[in-house]
Amino acid sequence: MEKLSIVVIVYNEKGNIRPLTEKIRKDLSSYNYELIFVDDGSTDGTLEEIKEIQGKDLKLVELMKNFGQSSAMAAGIDVATGEYIITMDGDLQNDSADIPQMLDKLKEENLDLVSGIRKNRQDGIFFRKLPSRIANMIIRRSTNVKIEDYGCTLKIFKSKIAKNLGLYGELHRFIPVLASLEGARIGQMEVRHHARKFGKSKYGMGRTLKVISDLILMVFFKRHMQKPMHLFGGIGIVLFFIGVILNIYLLLLKIAGQDIWGKPLLLLGVILLLAGIQLITVGVIAELLLRVYYESQQKKPYTIRKVFVNGEEMEK
Repeated sequence: MEKLSIVVIVYNEKGNIRPLTEKIRKDLSSYNYELIFVDDGSTDGTLEEIKEIQGKDLKLVELMKNFGQSSAMAAGIDVATGEYIITMDGDLQNDSADIPQMLDKLKEENLDLVSGIRKNRQDGIFFRKLPSRIANMIIRRSTNVKIEDYGCTLKIFKSKIAKNLGLYGELHRFIPVLASLEGARIGQMEVRHHARKFGKSKYGMGRTLKVISDLILMVFFKRHMQKPMHLFGGIGIVLFFIGVILNIYLLLLKIAGQDIWGKPLLLLGVILLLAGIQLITVGVIAELLLRVYYESQQKKPYTIRKVFVNGEEMEK
C-alpha cells in the first residue's frame, strides 16, 4: 500500500493538537501514513503538547523560529517520505475524513494535485469570506489556473510535484500556480470546513499587500519565466522607438528654427529613450540569470511525465 505523508503546520495551536491527532488516526487507520507536525516557532506550549502524544506514526519538525507558513510547509514536505503528500491546517478547520476521497479522485483521474474547496466555510463574511472570494477571482483571471479556493490548505499531491514546488516567502497561497508551472494535472473537490474551537486565527487584512505583490510575481512566472527578454525587451524596444520618433520630430523643429528648449515633449522623448535602454538591459540580465538558475542546479526548462519505447513505458 502506498504511503501517505500528512504535513500539518502549527503555530500557537495549543488545544488543537490532541483532538486533531486523534481524528487523523481514526480517519486514516486503514492507511499506511506518517503524520508530520511542523512547529513554526510556537510560544504557547504547542510544542510540548505534540511531544506528549508522540507515536510511531508521528514526526515532529521543530523550527528554530517563526519562519512563516510557506517555509514551514517546505520543511515538512522535505521531511516527508510518502508517495502522496497531504497538507492541512492545524486548527481543526480542515477535516481529515476528506482525505480518502481526495486520494481516490487523484488516482482515478490520474491527477498530480487535488485541491480542496471549503464548503459552507465557517469564517466571517466581511473580513475572511468576501476578501477571499475577490482574491480568488483575481488570481484565477491573472494566472489562468482555474482553482476556486486558493486559500484552502487541504491538498494532496504526488510526491514528485510537492518536492519541486519551490516554496518560499509567502507563496503557499499560490501552490496550484507553482504546480501548474511544473506541468501538473490539477483537480479540485468540495471538502468540509469547521469553525475554529481553540486559539485565534493568524490571518488578517494586513496580508492583502503581500498577496498582491506575490500575485505579480506569479503572473511573471506563469507568462514570462522562460522568456523574460520577450517582456522587458519588447516593452523597451517600443519605448525606445517612440523616444526616437519624438526626438527626430523635435530635431526637425529645431532645424526649422523653433525653440524646443523647455518643451515637455523633449523631456518625454529623453525619458522614453532612457527607459527603453534600461528595460532592454534588464531583459538581457534576466536572460543571463535564467541560465544561471537552470544550469547551476542542473534543472531542465521542461518536465517529462512519461517516456514510451515500442509502446512500453520506460523508467525515468
